[in-house]
Amino acid sequence: MKLSEFKFDLPQNLIALYPPEHRGDSRLMVVHRKTREIEHKMFSDIVNYFGEGDVLVINDTKVFPARLYGQKEKTGAKIEVFLLRELNREHRLWDVLVDPARKIRVGNKLYFGESDLVAEVIDNTTSRGRTIRFLYDGSHDDLMKTIDELGETPLPREIRRKTEDSDRERYQTIFAQHVGAVAAPTAGIHFTKTIMKRMELKGTRFAPLTLHVGLGTFRQVDVEDLTKHKTDSENFSIPEKTAQLVNEAMDGHHLVCAIGTTAMKALESSVSANARLKAASGWTDKFIFPPYEFRIPDALLTNFHLPESVLLMMTSAFGGHDLIKEAYQVAMKEKYRFFGYGDAMLIL
Repeated sequence: MKLSEFKFDLPQNLIALYPPEHRGDSRLMVVHRKTREIEHKMFSDIVNYFGEGDVLVINDTKVFPARLYGQKEKTGAKIEVFLLRELNREHRLWDVLVDPARKIRVGNKLYFGESDLVAEVIDNTTSRGRTIRFLYDGSHDDLMKTIDELGETPLPREIRRKTEDSDRERYQTIFAQHVGAVAAPTAGIHFTKTIMKRMELKGTRFAPLTLHVGLGTFRQVDVEDLTKHKTDSENFSIPEKTAQLVNEAMDGHHLVCAIGTTAMKALESSVSANARLKAASGWTDKFIFPPYEFRIPDALLTNFHLPESVLLMMTSAFGGHDLIKEAYQVAMKEKYRFFGYGDAMLIL
């Protein structure tokens, strides 16, 4: 398919700037692939679509405050340093994006606030990308604590407002455990302890995996021919227990629902020869767009995505391009809220 087939006019006012006042109070559009029926519900109604033996696969990655602001040595120029991933723990090397990039060259040092944290630029990787080394005497845990104190919640640029203290808690799932994401797996943000407990009482099980969401999830596709697009690799881990739960559900003809495109990506990155889920850990650069034959999940919970985004492409691959296109037109007409803090869509 072509990039232009995923273009649509999204009014700016439909991009949610804030989450609902109470977690779990989002709207839920339910899209049935077989009948093409579209239902309008509240997120708490999700408990009615799953029952005993069904498995919901959640991404338990944890967002860390990856956006830092430093001052360039000598000039004092303010530089944004967006931490993408740790390259080498022992040598404290990180892959980062800097802005404005034209001011940052190899050998420059950056100072962060009143702290004793200093970074040295040691390589150029892309036009905005750099490799930096943190010059820090403490332990790794102390370094991460300092980053946590100095950093800002990495809200995507499309949420056009300044980050607030409340974002630290709300731009995070309640089941987040493993630190490493620079963007939240936003489909999971809707869940509350009460909703999860109600589902568990019905016999529905939650199976965690970890995929550390990187900026590649939001990177702009700049080629018309989607087969030529390359995505950034993201680190993932699927525990043995999760593989067992998913495979038992599949063998028993129960639903397996991916909670978010990131969970979907991890599931489809570790499929055995007999179309079952394998426990695994490593890196995946899987890019899913129509047409694609899914082997593991029967259902997908996701948010409403931006035009021409890789997340919309994966959603279209699962739901069917024409049906998802129709659902998005309905969503805009019915004033559903889009993007990370927006409403949810369940595709069955």
